[in-house]
This record gives sequence, structure tokens and C-alpha cells, in this order.
Amino acid sequence: MQVLTFFLYITHLWNILAQCGSSEDRYFMIEANNKKERDLLPIQDSYQFKYDPTWDSLDARPVPAWYDDAKFGIFIHWGVFSVPSFGSEWFWNNWKEETDTKYHDFMKNRYPPNYTYQDFARDFTAEFFNASQWSEIFQASGAKYVVLTSKHHEGYTLWPSKYSFSWNSMDVGPQKDLIGELAAAIRSSTHIKFGLYYSLYEWYNPMYLNDKQNNFTTDHFVTQKIIPEMHELIEMYRPEIIWSDGDWEAADSYWKSKEFLAWLYNESPVKYTVVVNDRWGKNIPCHHGDFYTCTDRYNPGILIPHKWENCMTIDKKSWGFRRNAALEEYLTLDELVRELVTTVSYGGNLLMNVGPTKDGIISPIFEERLRGIGSWLKVNGEAIYNTKPWKIQNDTLTSDIWYTQSKDEKRLYVLILKWPKESVLSLGSLEIPNNTYVSLLGFTKPLKWMQHPTKLIVHLPYEARKGEPAWVLRIEQE
Repeated sequence: MQVLTFFLYITHLWNILAQCGSSEDRYFMIEANNKKERDLLPIQDSYQFKYDPTWDSLDARPVPAWYDDAKFGIFIHWGVFSVPSFGSEWFWNNWKEETDTKYHDFMKNRYPPNYTYQDFARDFTAEFFNASQWSEIFQASGAKYVVLTSKHHEGYTLWPSKYSFSWNSMDVGPQKDLIGELAAAIRSSTHIKFGLYYSLYEWYNPMYLNDKQNNFTTDHFVTQKIIPEMHELIEMYRPEIIWSDGDWEAADSYWKSKEFLAWLYNESPVKYTVVVNDRWGKNIPCHHGDFYTCTDRYNPGILIPHKWENCMTIDKKSWGFRRNAALEEYLTLDELVRELVTTVSYGGNLLMNVGPTKDGIISPIFEERLRGIGSWLKVNGEAIYNTKPWKIQNDTLTSDIWYTQSKDEKRLYVLILKWPKESVLSLGSLEIPNNTYVSLLGFTKPLKWMQHPTKLIVHLPYEARKGEPAWVLRIEQE
């Protein structure tokens, strides 16, 4: 395996050097060392390998190309926490562990004495849930993948898990297989990849609490609940993404993470196409996994030699739906496009979260934001999808200017987050030869430009300003 890896790396490096031979292309090249060796292997070359339950072996698996090309996904936090819809999706834990009275006052003023968190489940009705309608909204957003919470830290599953008796969406609440309905709708009417979030731990599961009390020297919770349940989830729904969470209290050895991933990569029905994140045990995030999430809302601010994802929320304060959220607590369309642009420029994917209501509604504020970013991507998506970072991420002369380039390195994109004064753009990081075609996406006519010794000047059409959240120049040689 090491000999094959070395051969493929040398072949790839030779191709890069050959492409760099033309002096006219030098402004469109990404630095070769921005890719990690594991990412240079095509996924089909990994079919013959058997991955061992060690991080060295698992980390050698190449990331399926579809994930890097996708760039933009939708996160969906939905569960029993959507019923109180107060504070955040950590409602149960915050209520039980709080040091002040915020949650206790909320319960005292609205619910009878001795009301339990489990009592909320019967009001998790999903009565207006329409999987086809959700799919249409996600398609309109321009997202290439979705990740639904199959089970959050509360332990309630959105499918009829035989390992979660009476605490799942078939036995109590909607009496529906919510995962099954959404997966079927997305796969029948869109090309969006379907993924699932799964929390490893459960706040108040007695088996977990017993293992925790034993300093994780016992593993009954993992062997009897978690591993069987994850196998069930994957075999039933075949998700293309497994987004793990709730790992931080115990080591990866307790969670059997390496053994599970070896099964996932070697034997599971999605072994060739699935991607996983990095939350597989204490001290594992940002070190192992197909893509790094590290912390919520993660953006390294530099190019790093490993694929990463920025998971973030439209609601600034919560992943789950909040009934009492104020308008200013939602990110604007301009802010969301900025987040997408800067994330992709640094080589990451953006996973943007919405929190449906207990009834199964994606509220109008979320829908408006998703459709807005989708409208922008219809015009400017070629600067986002199937791209890779350029050698420079943001311009050295003018702020709010970011760069990406096409995978074949024939087109450079200049993403403009703030319209320049007098509609004249100055770029300090770019020098282009005479036979260069400069255009603004959404406009057919070429733009006038002039190369100066220290900067490139581009004249933008004033009529294009019209309140858009961002604009994109396409630069290519004629």
C-alpha cells in the first residue's frame, strides 16, 4: 500500500509540475502542498484495500470526491427539544443542571407540576411535516447534501429503532419513520446527498451513566446500544455522511470508534461513498476523520492540509427552533453568503443549520434565507461548487475580496463582498497577461480592465450593483 501511495503521489506531483510549465498560467496555480497525500488517491483505488481498526490505516482512506465538490450542505436539528423550543436543543440538560432559575421558571409558568421531559414527546407531532416540501426547499437553496439529526443527546431517535423502545418517532409522537420519509423524498426528487447526524452519548441513559460512573472501564452502553444502533441506521438508510457527536466525555477506545469505522469502510453498504467527521472520542476532533469540524462554527482562517467543514446556524443562539427568537438573532443573507465565500476560499465546506418546529415546519425566516442563498448560487455557483483554493485566499490590497479557482485551474474567480466606490475594483494579488478575458457572472459583456505594475484595475457595470450580497468576476485566458 505504501509503494502504491508513493507512486500515485509522484505521478500527481509530476502532472502538477507539467501544468506549471506555462508562464501564462502562473497566476492560476494553487500551491501543490495544499493537498494532503491521502486526498490524492482516487477513491476507486481504495476498493482493494482492507482498512484496519487503527487511525493510521483509517486515515489513509481517500475522501470521496463528491464531498469536496459539494461545498454547501444543510444541517437539520429536529427532535423532542423542538417542543419546548426554548433556550436551545440542550433544553433537557440545561433544565436539569442549571444554576439559576431560567428553565425552572419557564416550566413552572407553563406546565403542571411533575411534568417530565418525556412528556414533551407526545407533542412532537410533526403533523405538518411534508418530506417533499422540505426537499424542494433544500433543492432551491443550492445545497448538495443534507444532514439530519437521527438522534441527539436526548436519546430520542427519528426512526423506529429497536434499540430505543418507546423513545422513538414511531412509538411516541409522530408515529412516523421521519428519517425514512425524508430520505425517500430527497432521493426520488433531487440529486442531494443524504446524511445523518448521530450523538454517541445520551445525557441520562442509565447504561451510559453506569459506564461513566465506572470511569468507562465498562462499555455496556456502547456494545448493547450504540454500535448495534449505528449499524441498524446505516443498513436501513444508507446515509452518505455519518456526522458523529457527543463523543467528548470518553476516549475513542470506549466508543469502539476505530472498529466501527473499519466496518463502515470495509463492509457497510456505503463503504465506497460515505464520509465521516472527526468527533469519535476525547482528543480525536481535528486529528482524525475524513473531514475536520474541530469545534462548532470552525474556520481555521488559513489553508490547512486536510478537508474541513464549518457547521454553523442561521439562528445565532441555537441549533434547534426557538419560539422566542428575535429577528436580529438570525444571520442576514449577506452574512450567510460571506460565511459561504470565506469558508470555500479556505478549502472548507459550509454546513448551514435550520431548526424545524415540532409540527414539522421549516419556518418562513429559515426558508427565506435558504431560497436567498440559492438564488445567489444560481448565478454565482460556479465560483463555489467543484472549486479549490487559489494560492491566495483574500486580496492584499482591497478588503472583502476572496479567491477560488476551478479544479482544472483554467478559471480564477474573484468573489466581491463589498461593491467598490465608483464601481472601480483594485486588486493587489493578481497580475494577468493581455490575452485575458474578465467578466462578471450574470453579465454577458466582457469588462474593461488595466494591469498596472502594482495592481489590476477592473471597471464593473454599475447596473450590477442592485443590492446583491456578493458578486463574482470570472478570469480566464482567451
